[in-house]
Amino acid sequence: MKKSGGLNGRIVDDGMMPLAKDSPAYYPLMSYAGLKPTYPVAAVNENGDPRNVEIAGELPLTIFVDDQEVVTLMTLGTHPEELALGYLHNQRLIEKIETVESVHVDWAKESAYIKTIGGNTGELLQSKLIKRTVTTGCGQGTVFSCTIDGLYESNITPMKLHQLTVNRILKDLTQYNEIYKAAGAVHGCALCSTQQVEIFVEDVGRHNAADTIAGKMWLERISGKDKIFYSTGRLTSEIVMKAALMEIPVLISRSGITHMGLELAQDLGITMIARVKGSKFLIFNGHDHFIHDA
Repeated sequence: MKKSGGLNGRIVDDGMMPLAKDSPAYYPLMSYAGLKPTYPVAAVNENGDPRNVEIAGELPLTIFVDDQEVVTLMTLGTHPEELALGYLHNQRLIEKIETVESVHVDWAKESAYIKTIGGNTGELLQSKLIKRTVTTGCGQGTVFSCTIDGLYESNITPMKLHQLTVNRILKDLTQYNEIYKAAGAVHGCALCSTQQVEIFVEDVGRHNAADTIAGKMWLERISGKDKIFYSTGRLTSEIVMKAALMEIPVLISRSGITHMGLELAQDLGITMIARVKGSKFLIFNGHDHFIHDA
């Protein structure tokens, strides 16, 4: 089953993760127009032999809110509704999911149309769109001034973390990255509890994967306060911002970090673990909340 109708026009999508048993009653109307992530193409190897291989998809998706154009993202397109919602929420362009009436993705127009209840967000949204910063995110991420303004209002609660917990999560994550294994060219991000991987998303940019997770959390009212965020990509200031806005206290990356990302994690009290290789890693911030196992 790919989708089915439900309360308030709710459509259940089985492509990312099961809905929680106590899922909220209100969902906006959703189109769930997810695309396949890879495409078969012909190539020739170093010896001149023909090979049939898979490559990652990539399409522009322009987000509109009440007919106001917001941004164009380059994405795999596997979970475009959650991506659009998570982007808007992480940028603090829309505060409450209950104000969203519908999300409709039309790939013929390469657009996601978000309609709010009342449909009168134009002037407020326009004031928030005046200033934006292009970040180091793959595919050019953006950060709006309203995101930065509210960043230090995020409620980050430090979380004790055992070494065995980190090792178990890293081991569990090895079974994911299916798109990367098939085609490469993507990043993966995960929302984890101390017991298991809760959500895993791959996209052409790690910021898109993070926003898609944020959209799923927003829809399902999942708290980030006791969660761990994992990324295959580097931990830049943008990723730290997104984690803070999702109130996630721990960041783990297979890659490295940036200086601004570290400074921001230090300011916000976010534990930062990176350069993961097998069971080895470096703790760049939050060592006082880390419990080394004998």
